[in-house]
Amino acid sequence: MASGIYDRCRANWLNKICDMEADAFIVILLNDSHSFNTAHNQLSEVTANQLATTGGYTQDDKSLASPGVTQAAAVKWDATDTAWTSATFTAYHSIIYDDTVADDPLVCSIDFGGAKQVVAGTFTIQWHASGILTVS
Repeated sequence: MASGIYDRCRANWLNKICDMEADAFIVILLNDSHSFNTAHNQLSEVTANQLATTGGYTQDDKSLASPGVTQAAAVKWDATDTAWTSATFTAYHSIIYDDTVADDPLVCSIDFGGAKQVVAGTFTIQWHASGILTVS
């Protein structure tokens, strides 16, 4: 099980390319062939493992709602939980990418720790109480 922040995302923060509150972010779901690689830079490097547009899932169509940053001892980036309704599919991973920047740079990958299946229901990613990303 591997989750993490992509190197490109950290570089984009330091180069003031990525605005974690103002940019448009997309959440995608991936199959069991995906493997997190911190050196991947952009969406095109992971699309082969994205779920097909079927069963209530549409590729590159789920916006991350209300992204925001909270400043404290640990800085937190969080958003509204993400859900797909009327869904029938199995997902193993999720990736968030920045849709505002031209080459769709990858932000982070979340490994679900195995198959997460939904049949004719709602598939929800409930982001952790500490945020999607925490920097301390």
